[in-house]
Amino acid sequence: MARMSMIEALRDAMDVMLDRDPKVLIFGEDVGYFGGVFRCTAGLQTKYGEERVFDTPINESAIVGMAVGMAAQGMRPCVEVQFADYVFPAYDQITQEAARIRHRSNQMFSCPLVVRMPTGGGIFGGQTHSQSPEALFTHVAGLKVVLPSTPYDAKGLLIAAIEDPDPVIFLEPKRIYNGPFYGNHTGKSVTWASHPGGEVPEGHYSIPIGKADIRREGTAVTVLAYGTMVYVAEAAVEQTGIDAEIIDLRSLLPLDVDTICASVQKTGRCLVVHEATRTSGLGAELIAEVQEACFWHLHAPILRVTGWDAPYPHAAEWDYFPSPARIARALTQVMEA
Repeated sequence: MARMSMIEALRDAMDVMLDRDPKVLIFGEDVGYFGGVFRCTAGLQTKYGEERVFDTPINESAIVGMAVGMAAQGMRPCVEVQFADYVFPAYDQITQEAARIRHRSNQMFSCPLVVRMPTGGGIFGGQTHSQSPEALFTHVAGLKVVLPSTPYDAKGLLIAAIEDPDPVIFLEPKRIYNGPFYGNHTGKSVTWASHPGGEVPEGHYSIPIGKADIRREGTAVTVLAYGTMVYVAEAAVEQTGIDAEIIDLRSLLPLDVDTICASVQKTGRCLVVHEATRTSGLGAELIAEVQEACFWHLHAPILRVTGWDAPYPHAAEWDYFPSPARIARALTQVMEA
């Protein structure tokens, strides 16, 4: 076991798969010589050569389109879109081509493609480097959507995604790439809570896509979260002292409905937390799933704490984020209902 940041764990996963499978390719904007804007692919081109790890033009549609063709012919491309905000030119390729190949070809072709994207805010990147578009992909049949919160999960899930026979959207919460996992914004300063990384096994291992992780067991209320918000929710629970059960979804599509519903049926209460905007966010689907399966077990309405229904507010991003204080208030409200 080695202690790694999420960036190091992701790089290790790609290293393992490049070494293990000659069909694996890594490409995207600046991922080769430069090692990626966040250095996730640093050193891989030197180790595996420019035919296995290479740079592309700034053209997301071409990056993903080329990867779809490669995947349909038996390669296993793992491509990087530099920020999730940049993926929209490639949305057609992902949703109309990659997601449909297996079904349009009557199982003659598959598309073992991974699209990696840093997602979410917290790096003062402004409107075009901070969005959380996960709900746009969870609506698309034929895709899998993954969003890890720990280095251990990041490596295991990325290996599983590269080995998967179908396309996987792999979202990486950049706010926890290098350690700090949440911040409290006061005036013009941000106070970070430090996070030392996590223990990650050496070599090959995988985590099944579609399986949530119970991060904290409890009996009073179920909190559903993913990515950075798992840590923020943990901080809120510590503030309130409420015996909450925190479930890290990890896989957004498919959802682990069994684990979610077993928890809510035990606790009788549910709170959903995500950074993306409220309206039509993934929280709405989570609430619908819980209400349909657990209605007669609920003791209170299901609440959600989310980002605003507004364009990403660069100057006020730390007010936009669900904070420990906002989540704590919602937990108290659920418990008092």
